[in-house]
Amino acid sequence: MSIESPCILVCAIDMKTGYCFGCGRTRNEIAEWIVMTADNRRSIMASLPARLETLERRPRRETRRTRMAREKQEQ
Repeated sequence: MSIESPCILVCAIDMKTGYCFGCGRTRNEIAEWIVMTADNRRSIMASLPARLETLERRPRRETRRTRMAREKQEQ
């Protein structure tokens, strides 16, 4: 049995909204996706386009190490 998922393998959480830049789900929704009922998943999926519209920017493609070095230099 396959479970429908909105994941597009762009896994980065927007710290302002708490939504994933790729799919629009929250961390908790991502973690619990496999155990949710089909109705719960469909309900969340219906809200994802509106959530994605609230994101102000797309995620940067940088590693954690690069980000930490950049933030250190900015201080």
